[in-house]
Amino acid sequence: MQAKKPTALNWIGGSWVGADTVHDSINPATYEVIGSYADGGEGAAVASIAAAKRAFFETPWERDRQLRARVLNQLADAFERHHDDLVEMLSTENGKVKGEAAFEVGMVPSKLRFYASLVRCDYGRAVEPKPGSLSLVLRQAMGVAGVIVPWNSPVVLLIRSLAPALAAGCTSVVKMPGQSAQVASLICKVMSEVTDLPAGVINFFSEQHSEGSRYVIASPDVPVISFTGSSATGRAISAVGAKYIKRFGLELGGKTPMLVFDDADVDATVPVLLRALTVFAGQFCMTGSRLLVQCGVADAIREKLAARLRAVKVGPASDPASEMGPLIDKPNVARIDKIVEGAMAAGARVVVRGGPVTEGALAKGAFYRPTLLEVTDSKLDIVQQETFGPVLTMQVFDTEAEAIALANDSEYGLAASIWTRDIERSFRIAREIDAGTIWINDWAVIYDECEEGGFKQSGLGRMNGIAVIDDFIEYKHVTLSHGAVPK
Repeated sequence: MQAKKPTALNWIGGSWVGADTVHDSINPATYEVIGSYADGGEGAAVASIAAAKRAFFETPWERDRQLRARVLNQLADAFERHHDDLVEMLSTENGKVKGEAAFEVGMVPSKLRFYASLVRCDYGRAVEPKPGSLSLVLRQAMGVAGVIVPWNSPVVLLIRSLAPALAAGCTSVVKMPGQSAQVASLICKVMSEVTDLPAGVINFFSEQHSEGSRYVIASPDVPVISFTGSSATGRAISAVGAKYIKRFGLELGGKTPMLVFDDADVDATVPVLLRALTVFAGQFCMTGSRLLVQCGVADAIREKLAARLRAVKVGPASDPASEMGPLIDKPNVARIDKIVEGAMAAGARVVVRGGPVTEGALAKGAFYRPTLLEVTDSKLDIVQQETFGPVLTMQVFDTEAEAIALANDSEYGLAASIWTRDIERSFRIAREIDAGTIWINDWAVIYDECEEGGFKQSGLGRMNGIAVIDDFIEYKHVTLSHGAVPK
């Protein structure tokens, strides 16, 4: 007898909630139906906000620091217990190869524990501005936080927003995309094991489109929104939230430049450049999608990187030999290939033409082989717009000043990578590049303790670190004139 495929429900007020509309969940590597999910939409958003409001006003969550710290640590323990299950589900529904899925899930417990520790040491302050007067500056949770999660890394990007919101004392409404509804359901099961977590502090719903998230963004009962996604969507939701002067924490699009200078260690650099493009199949806001190479090493970089790109083994997570998994779905395969064709027509030169896999068993899935295009015009759409797939452009420069100008010739400013053995040059250039994260001789190095976020159209506020908690906090000044003046 064939096992019944699971139906992912929404988790609202501590209870499992269905919906009138149900959609299939697929494995993007095979397009096999792996289950179904209840499309929550606006109804789930309404119920989630109501549950979160009740929890904020009727439970001790907002005022009990010890409870919040204890729950965050218990959540970390629960994620560790279910590490293997989460990796398996993330690989199946999201398409990540096992090593990448394990990397994502493995980042979660430390984030939860970091914010658990911050709960215990994040205080307001007291001052005596003048004799006979005492002032207290209190840090209070804003209320219900809306967390809108993308499909590309749904586990860690959820926790990156949710953990500081909980640490601040907010309750939450989490919208998960339909493409990761099975992952969301498993996360809710993991969280439901934490018995000290008051019902309604965390509420989840999944949806295919955006009716529910639109309601959350427009609701006056949700004063703060943490969103990870495209710059266009970030601008649109900010405009809607402006009616209520909402607080937004936004990590948006990126077009990461990787600057390789003549004195770089080519053999050490090329494997990381490859990884910067192929991790998560290029579906990552920090994907290294713009390669800027000084003329002295351009030929060597081009040749060595092209050889490695041609050799990348794409395949399903079920195959241990797979080095890069599928895109999230076939429409994205078609979208990316259209972008590449447009770039070629506009003058980009093909170094490696990957593209859709159309033959053999992999043709059933959403696979796209990595592509490398060389360009001379930095104004091409392929250079300026986020591709969100394994497509890399290469451009050759002569001088340091030219490299900086090319790197900054973008509306984005999320991250950049600098490759040089000259330590003075590396810091000099890092100061000049308009990006929130700079890696020197590396890529995608992220720490829980250090802030991450974008300049320009790549975001507002910061994720990770200490600064993110301010997205969820209001400051309140309480002053007392007590009349006791010292002699």
